[in-house]
This record gives sequence, structure tokens and C-alpha cells, in this order.
Amino acid sequence: MCGIAGFCDFNKKSDKKTLIEMTEALHHRGPDDGGYSFYEDSYANIGLGHRRLSILDLSSHGHQPMRFENIELVYNGEVYNFKEIRTDLEKCGYNFESESDTEVVLKAYHNWGIHAVDKFNGMFSIAIYDVKTNKLILIRDRAGIKPCYYYFKDGLILFSSELKSFHKHFLFQKSINIDAAAQFLHHGYILEPYSIFNDTFKLKAGHYLEVDIKKQEIKQLQYWSLEASYKKLKYDLTESEAVSETDKLLKSACEYRMISDVPAGIFLSGGYDSTAVAAVLQSNRLNKIKTFTIGFKEKGYDEAPFAKEVAKYLDTDHTEYYCTAKDALDIIPTLSEIYDEPFGDNSAIPTILVSKLARQDVTVSLSADAGDEVFAGYSKYDRALKYYNLSKKMPDFIQRRMLSSMNNIDPSKIPFSSNIYNFTTRYEKMKNILSARSSVESLLHTSILFTDIELKKLFKKEFILKDNNFHLDSSFASDLDKMLMIDYKTYLPDDILTKVDRATMSVGLEGREPLLDYRLVEFAARLPEKYKYRKGQKKWVLKEVVHKYVPKEMMNRPKKGFGVPLADWFKDDFGDLLLTYLDPSRIQREGVFNPDEVLKLRDSYLNGDNLSTRKLWHILMFEMWFEKWM
Repeated sequence: MCGIAGFCDFNKKSDKKTLIEMTEALHHRGPDDGGYSFYEDSYANIGLGHRRLSILDLSSHGHQPMRFENIELVYNGEVYNFKEIRTDLEKCGYNFESESDTEVVLKAYHNWGIHAVDKFNGMFSIAIYDVKTNKLILIRDRAGIKPCYYYFKDGLILFSSELKSFHKHFLFQKSINIDAAAQFLHHGYILEPYSIFNDTFKLKAGHYLEVDIKKQEIKQLQYWSLEASYKKLKYDLTESEAVSETDKLLKSACEYRMISDVPAGIFLSGGYDSTAVAAVLQSNRLNKIKTFTIGFKEKGYDEAPFAKEVAKYLDTDHTEYYCTAKDALDIIPTLSEIYDEPFGDNSAIPTILVSKLARQDVTVSLSADAGDEVFAGYSKYDRALKYYNLSKKMPDFIQRRMLSSMNNIDPSKIPFSSNIYNFTTRYEKMKNILSARSSVESLLHTSILFTDIELKKLFKKEFILKDNNFHLDSSFASDLDKMLMIDYKTYLPDDILTKVDRATMSVGLEGREPLLDYRLVEFAARLPEKYKYRKGQKKWVLKEVVHKYVPKEMMNRPKKGFGVPLADWFKDDFGDLLLTYLDPSRIQREGVFNPDEVLKLRDSYLNGDNLSTRKLWHILMFEMWFEKWM
């Protein structure tokens, strides 16, 4: 729901026209209504802008900015438990004019201040201007489902749901953050709090930003952390109790996210996570829930038959669409507009397609992201633990000798290297894994796209890889719990949730995430490890919940990621894109990458070498972004 934008300009140069232009850049996020408030305070010019996608209380009573006494608010998201909070506020003497959650959020803040956020169960990015205290507050939800960017330089603060708003402000200085660009090619995404531009940041999930307008001071504070739940004692539950409580919390989370005054549906892949959401919701309804699936003609990627089988068993109103290379080619030119900083997850393509498909019938769609990060579903956890445990068992002198030998060998000169897929990168990764000092470091090294050495060759300028998000005070946690916490703080918000938010919002569809209900997340954090990972079986407790609704034999199949068949499509259909955007003269002119290195990667691939398609895809995404925004 919606998009927000605004500013706090201590130089008092920003005006309402600029505010409107910043806000209208987000029209796709809220095509139903728009509103703007502009203040010329004695200390600063303050602007609050809002684009509305009407979901609850479709009347004008839900219009934003919304003001009550000294508090004015713009807000993107949903607080699903707003009716319970409203009841508490009514007991405190508050009256309500609308049926919207926005008015509840506004008056909750008026009553409880920042502590109101502790009561919110939902997804949200909120901007609040308190006229009395002369403070501007930005708040982001616990998981980072909804985005919030801010820019701070030379007495100007900008904020928005997407970076594209900042380009509409005449004082915004867009200079590339080379550290963030390197981080993008290292991980495939840019980690919060960084963004692709200098002086521009993502507000961290579970944090709020407080701007003291009178003092011209800014500080970021945390109001929730996942680590706090992991630090608590694990629950002493039997198997049946663990399954029952997971089922109960999942039902509540899903039902909350079906609260809407417009039609709602579900993205259904046929895997355990989306099946869990569809199953618990359809089991409580006589009317058929609408489900939507994207398939591929390339068999190794196609989950549509599984989704169709699940939909038939659950008796949902199911729609499917098969993505082709042509569909992808049509979407690729729009990616730099939709994801307005470099973004490399190629599953953005089917996510945009399934969003378009769903938007024909519904305005809200539930997605089933975070099951792997909450209940331990990724195979990479197995690999990281296996490699780390092997290196721990290895005597120090043997480990040192192996690393010394590997450091003295150029992997590209090994005779059989050209016959092994992505050999040089895998060789460098193995060196890093051997020297890993923790399971988290091992996870980091198994997951990266370009190694440090490859990045140093690729970039023209010096950079620092800021991987501080992969370090936490976690002596209290098991190796598996450490990896789950890291993925929850990095890969989940900065890749998965970014992908889904921009894809759904690009077509005016609200995506909701029941598996990120904070009650379910906190419960899972305190579950004994054996209920998440049991004898090689991942997501054990969640799978047991699904088996209550869907036969186990129907679900017993290999896990597939929601990727696209790039390797099958690239040479035949995307060769022209590579030749156009990875042209040496273009690369030289931009001054970010070394043209020779890019050319080597491009031509090696086009000549049939076993090179990672994902590497070229990420460079291509950067170059297309550069052309659009720089």
C-alpha cells in the first residue's frame, strides 16, 4: 500500500512544487490518491508527500497526509491488528472518524509515542512530523518488508519509499558509492544501511530515525531485534506441541493478512512455504481463494505442474502463466526503472510477471517468503557447516600448507580448469572457506558472486567491502542459528523483500508476507534446532504443518529456487544486450569497471567457456542501471 516521500531542508530552499514532483515519482505505488503537506518552519522547510493504493476504508477518510493535533503522518504499509489497537485507544478516550489503519497508527503514536510501534503487527514505513516537539521520525518495520531511503547532506534530508524520488529534488547530488557497487557484485545486492549513492541510506529494519529539527541532529535507534529472541531460552515442547503452535500462529498470521476491502489472492509455487499459506487459508473458507503461478517451459525450472496439483487438491481458483524468453526480453529494459539501484536477482522477472497476472484479478496478494530464513530451508546451510566442520578438523599445519600452496597457484593456468564451470571463482572460494573462522564466514564465502580478488581486477577504483552485517555478537547461538540470523538481516530484506516489494508495487499490487509475522518469527527463534533441521530434513516443523492439509507424497520432491533459465536464454536471446551494454568504449567512458576485464568475461562466455551466467547478468544489470540513472 502506497509510497511516501518528503524532506527536511535546513537551508529552506525546498518548496511544495519539488515535494509534489518527488511524490509523483511514486505514482505506481499509489495510483488511487495523492496528498502533500508543506511547512515553512522557523528552522527548516518540511514536506510530507503520499501516494495511496486504497486497501482499507476506500473512502476519502483514508487520505494522507493525516493530521491529529500536533502530529502529522504519511505511511506505507499495513498494521493488521489495528482493530485491537483501536479498541485500546478508545478506552483511552480517542474517537475515530474512519475505518482505516492509518488513523489508528496516527493516534497510537499520539498516545504512546515511539513505543506505539511495539504494538504494531504488520509491514510499514512511516514518516511522522511532530509540530510541537519539532521532530521528524522515520520508522521501518521489524523485517524490512517496506522500504525507506534517506539522504543527508549539506543541511538537506530527503526520504522516500524509492530512490527515484530523490532525482526529482534539485539539490540531490548523485555520486556512486563505489563500496556499495563492489558490495553489489560481491553479494548480488546492496546491504542496508548502504545504497548505490553516497550520503544515501536505507533505514535499517527494526529501527527508527529521529531528526531534531531545532538542533539539526539526526540519530538512528533500534526498537526490535531478532537476536533478542534467539538469546532467550529455547521452548521445552513436544513434537506435537511444536507443530500445533506453529500451525496456530501461521493461521493467525495468514488470516490477519487477508483483512482487506479489496480482493486478495496468493502467489503459489507449489513448494512448502506457499502451500502452507494456501492450505491454512483455504481450509477455513467455502469460497475459493485465487492462486497465481508462473511456469517455465524449461523443465529444470518449472514448478507450475506442482502448483497446479496443489491448487487442485486444495480446490483454489488457480491461474498460471508460462514465462518465455520473449517475456523476459520485454521486462529486462524496465528493471532499472523498477529497481532504481542495481539489483541482480533474476527471479525479479517471474515475480513481476506473477504480479501482473495477479493484478488482473486482485489488489492484494500474499507471498510466502522467509520460510527458509525462519525455519532453516536452504541447502547452503548444509554446505557452509560441512566445509566449516571439515576445516576445523584439519590440523593447523596442514591447513596452512594447503592455503600456501593454493595461494601460489594461478587457477586459470591449471590444465583442466577451462572444462569446469566457473572454476576460478570456485577455487578462490575454497581458499576463503578453508580460512573461515566461523560458520557465518563459511556461509559468506559459499554465497558470494565475485570474490575479493576478482573484484579488485574488475574495478578501476579502490573500494572497501563493508561486510559488517555478517558479524554479530552471537556466542549464545548455535552455528545454524547464527546463519539464520545473518540471512534474516541481509539476504532476506536486501534481496528477497526488495524484489517482491518493487515487483508488486510496480503494478499497484500490495504484497503481504504472513511468514514474517513477528510472533511467528520470534517463536521460531526459540524453537529447538531439532524442530527446524532434523536428520537432514529442512523446515521439519513447517513441513509437518503442511502434511496436516496436503498429502506428504504430493509434497515429497526436490526443492527448486524461483530462478529463471538464464543459461538457456542468454546466448540465443540476450547476446545483443551483452554486446550493447558490455561494450568496452561504454565501460571506459563510465569509469567504474576495467574494460579489459569486462570484455574478457563477455567474450569468454560468448565463445562457449564455462563461465557463470550470473556474473554477466549482474554486470549487465549495473550497466543498464547506470544508463538509466546516471
